[in-house]
Amino acid sequence: MSKSPVRAQAKGAGRVVDRRDSAVGEQGPGGGKRTAQTAKKAPGGAAARGGKAAVAKKGAVPVKGASGAKVAGASRTALVRRARRINRELAEVYPYAHPELDFENPFQLLVATVLSAQTTDLRVNQTTPALFAKYPGPEDLAAANPEEVEEILRPCGFFRAKTRSVMGLSKALVEDHGGEVPGRLEELVKLPGVGRKTAFVVLGNAFGRPGITVDTHFQRLVRRWQWTERTDPDKIEAEVGSLFPKGEWTDLSHHVIWHGRRICHARKPACGACPIAPLCPAYGEGETDPEKAQKLLKYEKGGFPGQRLKPPQAYLDAGGKPAPPLGAA
Repeated sequence: MSKSPVRAQAKGAGRVVDRRDSAVGEQGPGGGKRTAQTAKKAPGGAAARGGKAAVAKKGAVPVKGASGAKVAGASRTALVRRARRINRELAEVYPYAHPELDFENPFQLLVATVLSAQTTDLRVNQTTPALFAKYPGPEDLAAANPEEVEEILRPCGFFRAKTRSVMGLSKALVEDHGGEVPGRLEELVKLPGVGRKTAFVVLGNAFGRPGITVDTHFQRLVRRWQWTERTDPDKIEAEVGSLFPKGEWTDLSHHVIWHGRRICHARKPACGACPIAPLCPAYGEGETDPEKAQKLLKYEKGGFPGQRLKPPQAYLDAGGKPAPPLGAA
C-alpha cells in the first residue's frame, strides 16, 4: 500500500483517499469516480441502506473475541482483517500521528499525561511550560510549595488533586527510583495518579515499548467499528490488542485517537468526510453530506491549530498548525 502523504486531508479538503490498491477507491463519499468494488460498499450504495455500511457478509454469525465477548456481524477472521485494514487506511491519512502532549523527556510526559485527565491536551500543553520552567525535575517538584503548584495547574481543572498526584509521583520517583521514570508497567502503575492508560502512554512514547492507550476516543471508536462490545478499559485493551500484532499497538492508539478527535466525533461524526466510511459499520450515525461534514472537521483537517505548541516537523509539513500559548488571543 502506498505510503505517500495524504494530499488534501491535511489541508481540510473533502477528498477521502487516493490509493491505487485500496478498496476505498479513488474517492469516497461525496465525489467523483469510484471503483466497482467501492460502489458496493460506499455510503449510499445498496450495502449502506438504512444508514449503515454493511461490512460483513450476509449470513455472518457473531463470534467471540479474546475476552469472550460477542462481536456481531463477522467471523473472527473477517473481524481481524477489517480491523487491520482500518488501521492501514488511518496510517495513510495520519502518517504524522504522534502523542499530542508536549514533552522533552519521560518525566515531562508522565506529568503531562496525569494532568490531561478531565481536560484537553491543549490546555495541558498551555500549562506545563510554566510548571517545568519552575520545576524541571522530580526532585524540584517533590520539594515544591503545594500552593504554588496549585496556582500553576489551576487552568487544568481539579488542580488540587492533580497537584497531590504530580507531587506524590515526583516524591516516589526520587525515593524509589533514583529520580528516574521506570520503564516497566508494574512499576509505573504504583506511582500516585498513574493507571494503565497513563503508563502505556509513557511506555509507548518515551520508551518505545508497545501499549494500547484506551482513552474516551479510543473506547468510542472501537465500539463503533465493532472491534469489541466491552466497556471496561482493561477488557477493551485486551480484546482490541488481540486483533493486532503487539508492535503496532502504540501507533494504532495514535491513529484511532487522532481520528476520534478530528473526524469521528462523539456527538456528530463527520461521516461524509471520513476516509474509512466504506469500512465502517456505524456509517450514517453522523453527518453524511460531504459539504456539511467538511465543516465538522477539527484541527489540521479543518485548518485549525492542533493540540501541541511544539508539534513535530512532519505534522507542520503536512499542513498542521501549532496551538497558541496560554492567554494568546
